[in-house]
Amino acid sequence: MARSVGLVADPWALLVLRDLFLGLNRFEQLYRDLGVATNVLAERLDRLVDAGLVVREPYQHHPVRHEYQLTESGKDFYGVVLSLLAWGDKHLADDGAPMLLMHATCGHQTTPVVTCDHCGAELHADQVTVLPGPGGRAGPGTTLIAELLTGPGSPG
Repeated sequence: MARSVGLVADPWALLVLRDLFLGLNRFEQLYRDLGVATNVLAERLDRLVDAGLVVREPYQHHPVRHEYQLTESGKDFYGVVLSLLAWGDKHLADDGAPMLLMHATCGHQTTPVVTCDHCGAELHADQVTVLPGPGGRAGPGTTLIAELLTGPGSPG
């Protein structure tokens, strides 16, 4: 989780991803929508490109201008963005959700939920057991979690 959070560790990166998912893909569009300083926006876009979530493609050559497209890795981040949106709508949007989501496949308004990929049931923290994974090991910020998964004193 720490590696993932490190890629989008600030609100601007998440808001850039949100805007890309909504179809804004040029620097000027992102700048106008977010109202962030150009150097901050450029740095966040560079970070997302370096992380492999976004690619930069020229759409004009004189002067050179780029648009930003989500990669497969970036598109896979959609569930994270939707989860944050749903949580904020439920707990922070006193006047109601700022935008509604419609599922194009069935034509109904939807609220994102996290579900089990086997049975389709909604996942809740009290219904999920965490087990050691093949890449699990102790590291900064995981000392107690590693012990829970592998047992005290394990090289883990």
